[in-house]
Amino acid sequence: MIYSKGTSNLPRECWVQRFLQGRAVIMAPKSLVLLSLLVLVLLVWVQPSLGKESAAAKFRRQHMDSGSSSSGNSNYCNLMMKRRRMTHGRCKPVNTFVHESLDDVKAVCSQKNITCKNGQPNCYQSNSTMNITDCRETGGSKYPNCAYKTSQKQKYITVACEGNPYVPVHFDGAVLLPATPLPSLPPPHKRRLL
Repeated sequence: MIYSKGTSNLPRECWVQRFLQGRAVIMAPKSLVLLSLLVLVLLVWVQPSLGKESAAAKFRRQHMDSGSSSSGNSNYCNLMMKRRRMTHGRCKPVNTFVHESLDDVKAVCSQKNITCKNGQPNCYQSNSTMNITDCRETGGSKYPNCAYKTSQKQKYITVACEGNPYVPVHFDGAVLLPATPLPSLPPPHKRRLL
């Protein structure tokens, strides 16, 4: 049997084994701390994108109310603006709800191409009028008691479209008469590369 110099009368293999076990006990908490820290860093890095609402989802939340109408309900905008989270932190001054099917509104993205109010070329106007409700903040309205005037209308709608599939991401406006279209361009996802 081999004995270590300067230690008790324990065999060398036994002393080495105890030494390594002691190291493992010290290393385990360090490894656990490093692993926990790594997981925390990854969560902080990934988390903002997990809870972020897509532009298409935001459009649906803020502007779509299919199968319903505000007709005869002067309180419609007050209820809907609150229900759809457009009065959190401030009163959104103007909003429009579209009372047509989501498929009909998506179809606008392949209709009349016009320039958006911000100058971008990705806006499209409906070929026919749509049933909408215009919500406008009243003069005496003040957060958190947001108050809105409800107006039901039939107008041509203009939406900005993006993505693949090409879907509405922004409500750009509504008009009584259709606009003059831009030269006909297919949506970007349908354009061929030259």
